[in-house]
Amino acid sequence: MLDQPAGPAPGVVAAIESIAAAPGAWCPSLSPEGSRVAYVCDRSGLPRLEVASLEGDDAVTVSGPAQEVISVAWGPTGERLIYLVSPAGSIRAELHTVLADGSGRALLAGAGASETVFAGSWTADGRYACSIADGVGPGTRVVVVDPETTALQPVPAADSLGFSVVTAVSSDVTELIVRSGPRNRRRLYLVPLDPTGRAIPVVQVPDRARPAAAEPIVDTGEDGRFGVADEVYLRSYLGGDSLALIRVDRLGPRRFGPPEPVAAGGADVDAFALRAGALSALLVWNDGGRQRAELRPIDKPVPAVSPIPIPLPLPVMAGWGLSRDGGELIGELTGPAAPRALYSVTLPPDDVVTGGERWTGTTTARRLPAMPAADLPPLVEPELVEYESSDGTALSGWLYRAPGRSSPGPTVVSFHGGPESQERPSFAQISQSLAVTGLSVFAPNVRGSSGYGLAFMSADDGSARTASFQDIPATVDHLVRQGIAEPDAVGAYGWSYGGYLVMTALTRWPALFRAGAAHAGMADLPSFFAETESWMAAASTTEYGDPVTDADLLATLSPLADFHRLTAPLLLVHGEMDTNVPLSQSLRAHARLCELARPVELMLLPGEGHAIVGTPNRVAAALKIAGWFHRWLGCGGDG
Repeated sequence: MLDQPAGPAPGVVAAIESIAAAPGAWCPSLSPEGSRVAYVCDRSGLPRLEVASLEGDDAVTVSGPAQEVISVAWGPTGERLIYLVSPAGSIRAELHTVLADGSGRALLAGAGASETVFAGSWTADGRYACSIADGVGPGTRVVVVDPETTALQPVPAADSLGFSVVTAVSSDVTELIVRSGPRNRRRLYLVPLDPTGRAIPVVQVPDRARPAAAEPIVDTGEDGRFGVADEVYLRSYLGGDSLALIRVDRLGPRRFGPPEPVAAGGADVDAFALRAGALSALLVWNDGGRQRAELRPIDKPVPAVSPIPIPLPLPVMAGWGLSRDGGELIGELTGPAAPRALYSVTLPPDDVVTGGERWTGTTTARRLPAMPAADLPPLVEPELVEYESSDGTALSGWLYRAPGRSSPGPTVVSFHGGPESQERPSFAQISQSLAVTGLSVFAPNVRGSSGYGLAFMSADDGSARTASFQDIPATVDHLVRQGIAEPDAVGAYGWSYGGYLVMTALTRWPALFRAGAAHAGMADLPSFFAETESWMAAASTTEYGDPVTDADLLATLSPLADFHRLTAPLLLVHGEMDTNVPLSQSLRAHARLCELARPVELMLLPGEGHAIVGTPNRVAAALKIAGWFHRWLGCGGDG
């Protein structure tokens, strides 16, 4: 067993506390007149709903004092807001309403013990369309809620679609666009509010495998939006490897024309929004984790006018909203040394975007005065590292090199969750906390990550997961060969799916890792499927396997079965209210490792769900994780 050095020095502890406690603001939604913004902010120690003007430092909290707010959407007229609340920190969500002055607060949906509301879209007549999972079956029901009366109108035409999320409502409030299906297999449907109507797929393409087939096949789609006529805009792979912006024209009551690309390239379209009049759209592209924004004409499938770049001061824009006239962008921006905050950007008008007119304005981003301040120590600017797995697959990741480190040293490999997610150069509290402790951190995007094409994201699905694990030792090998990691001082950290990879790494390659820390990771896939939310289990079969037909595969992929091979000390961190990856996963892992007399500790976070959102718990977890790796890997730079 390693010698156990003293914990981080007081100066390092203070730095970790400031990093982990740094407040942020996210999920902006502009008021109808465009002078105010509603958003979520955790400056109080818990995510709450705030309203502020765009020009003043006048933020007001309008959610309840004990409400943990998830997201917000400002209504199309007046002062009414819709927002989601996590009850007791779980992944479940309730739908609430409140006026912008904090009055009129009411619960609208999701009051059932196991119900979850999924955010949807406002209607032009002041109602809200969304979907609700009952927590018993695998699907959802789509409803339209009246926030004035709390009445719920069911949408039976969506009942046959299973797990569904509303992405748009037509301007005449007669139809919805609904996204349905499991992970990586989602499709879009046009759903009438008429109770006698039927849902029809939006994207239909010829069956290439059967050219003579009479019926087309339904292709995947994300984020459908109605245009001003009968067209629909959406994101889709459309038989390719990258997400493109697609237009589909309506040919009749139950028919759509062939999908036509509007914007496509080697990168994914991460998100888009139509501007007023639907002559142009704001697109956000994903370039290897960094994002870039542009305004692009969309009145023709292949525009003759070049898009207009919109400069962003930070590399990641995780959320954003447009003013009703499309003239202003409020972006949720973040970078390695910048917690999430809201910025305002004035956008050029459509005659500039679509006609090439000269514009004398500026697109300089301005941080909103109401944003919370953070007192941070000097932080690490990560560098993008590209390398290959053992079979030649191209991989990449972000290296947070310990300050002052030029020779091999203690290094933690940090695996992100998802797995359909992406490590980006955003504000990473755990990575920065480990770096100030004297550890280098490498955050890879292994197979299964998004942002590198559909084939790469699907390369760990089902039975392919075992082959994807080779990215773990290939990552360690690269860090050692490049003189970054000291061979006998490598650790592994991860959250959610990343926590699963930590336990997989420590059991399959025990000689490579000196210590590990798994936050909310799945230790046993069969029991995960049995105990997670029913809708989550149903949506996850395409990712991991079916718990009935693929039972043997799930058992083989479960690290719990191989815990007898684990030798490195393991820290388990888990929110007590987690219903996504239930607490029972870490309890099972802890019990088994204690039975095997392996070095293990369990940190329970009261009131927390799948993610740590409360500031005190966030600080406590960061200190514990940094202290754990300082203890087992040894660190310099105690400053």
